[in-house]
Amino acid sequence: MRNVWEYFSTGQIVFGNGAIRELDRVLKRLKANRVLLVTDPGIKQAGIADKVISILQDAGYTIVVYDKAVPEPPVSSVLECFAFAKDQLNPDAVIALGGGSSIDLAKVVALLMAHGGHPLDYVGENLVPGPIAPLVAIPTTAGTGSEVTSVAVLTDTDNNLKVGVSDNYLRPAVALLDPELTLGLPPYVTACAGIDALSHAIEAYTAKNHKYIQAEGSILFQGSIPISDALAMEAIRLIAGNLTVAVQQGSNVEARSNMLLGSLLAGLAFSNAGTAAAHALAYPIGGLVKSPHGEVTGLLLPYVMDFNGDVEPEKMANIARAFHVNVDGLTDREIAEKASSAVLDTLRAIGLPTKLSQIGIREEDIPHIAQTALTIARLVRNNPRVPTQKGFEELLRKAL
Repeated sequence: MRNVWEYFSTGQIVFGNGAIRELDRVLKRLKANRVLLVTDPGIKQAGIADKVISILQDAGYTIVVYDKAVPEPPVSSVLECFAFAKDQLNPDAVIALGGGSSIDLAKVVALLMAHGGHPLDYVGENLVPGPIAPLVAIPTTAGTGSEVTSVAVLTDTDNNLKVGVSDNYLRPAVALLDPELTLGLPPYVTACAGIDALSHAIEAYTAKNHKYIQAEGSILFQGSIPISDALAMEAIRLIAGNLTVAVQQGSNVEARSNMLLGSLLAGLAFSNAGTAAAHALAYPIGGLVKSPHGEVTGLLLPYVMDFNGDVEPEKMANIARAFHVNVDGLTDREIAEKASSAVLDTLRAIGLPTKLSQIGIREEDIPHIAQTALTIARLVRNNPRVPTQKGFEELLRKAL
């Protein structure tokens, strides 16, 4: 039994409409002068990067912009960005502007700025030797929570693998969240990002109690702890009440703000408690199809909730209530079905697939998916119901 738990967070969180105007104050506190801005071509074309550049220039910072971030950044792009920054400026702070991929890229660049070496030197858990260079993360999507998490996902193209650098030192110094920056997101991107945030929140909330996680030593994903439960439950409430509106009414600032806050709280929750079976199954599925990560985890989520329902009846009832479902007088099994059905209904309302066959998974893929997912120990051990090959295959066939 593990008797002690810990909670880690980003050093400072700045949130609200117009928060981007606080950037100068934030950078002064970090004693920054020479700034590397990491973003992607879409953010540059949308004019969002220019807003940030204008603020930095007006405040007198020396800046250099790397705007070539791509989804699941390859190791080569980290090396390219790091070399570019060193050659151009030798920055003393990094700003990440964009979705999870831009933030993940900036995290590893900030790591190399502080400690040198090669990105693959740090793949795994707890291998970062100390604090990274000062990093300000400014998300433009409400989904990954990467602005407050301890993980960066890269692509090792030589071995055709997704790899993760996971360490609490990787958390940005500052998360700066301005809902107005998310107003231009297309409905499909909003839907995929939002359902990913919901998956983070529900899997963190229903994770196995930290006392019963079977692992030795220091681990990043500790299982359910009191602080993560409170954060995750509020995230579920916010996302349940605002995701459909944010997708259908992209200019609704209140819905966008609530979604960004929900994503933030979910990030704080899952980066301590961890995720579980939906994410474990999503990794091998992601290797077979081209669907975005959030779409896959969201599709799997209601089926995983049904799989876990009998083990976490009280938490499933709380989730159902967050979706305004009346659970009075129902059995534990009926409550679990109501909770998972509420998530399925949300998927339909925001136009995302509800069956694996819709994204290209076939019956013959199921044994491989189940077998591969079971090898991802840090996620599988977090699941409240112990997964087996047979159990995962049954779950996947229901989802097919």
